[in-house]
Amino acid sequence: MTTVAAVILAGGRSSRMGHDKALIALSPGAETLIQRVCRVALACADGVTVITPWGDRYRPLLPASVKVLVEQSALNPERSPGPVVALGQALSELRAAAPVPDWVLLLACDMPNLSAAVLGQWRDQLAEVAPEAVAYLPQRQGRWEPLAGFYRVSALADLQTYIDSGGRSFQPWLNQRPVTPIALTKQTAATLINLNTPTDLAQWQRQATP
Repeated sequence: MTTVAAVILAGGRSSRMGHDKALIALSPGAETLIQRVCRVALACADGVTVITPWGDRYRPLLPASVKVLVEQSALNPERSPGPVVALGQALSELRAAAPVPDWVLLLACDMPNLSAAVLGQWRDQLAEVAPEAVAYLPQRQGRWEPLAGFYRVSALADLQTYIDSGGRSFQPWLNQRPVTPIALTKQTAATLINLNTPTDLAQWQRQATP
């Protein structure tokens, strides 16, 4: 059986939002964004890890079964290495664990429409992905959606080589490797929405209100 570990990225500075977007409650008294993403991930993965420089900030909000991995940027809080480096760090941790999962489901912490049903369908398709593919990702308008898809844990060595050469963007790495695209419908594309600014949040809240 294909095994999948989920990794949730919570290392962004939220500069465009103006405050920590992972802690945003989408309605009064509701769960925060990071709690929602963790809940969805737990429903469709064999284990969940949150990687963040601020473990003490999020640990009290998360289920005990969710692991918290301190991101390398905690060593230099003025400069975040970004999600590519965070994925490399998470893959290294998972390769050192037992048992080693086949895939990582990588998710951003600011995606309010994530669906366990949709992610579960995508997970079920992993057995059909070509063995040479390093990732199984949504693609829109010629660009990969790297923060809502699956990466082979065995791709770590190749990713680390890219990082060591100075690579910090997903697109160049993915464009030069075999990647299997996830076919999107209007419904599944809506699950990829993320919230970066107060305008994004206000628009999402208007659309979510009956």
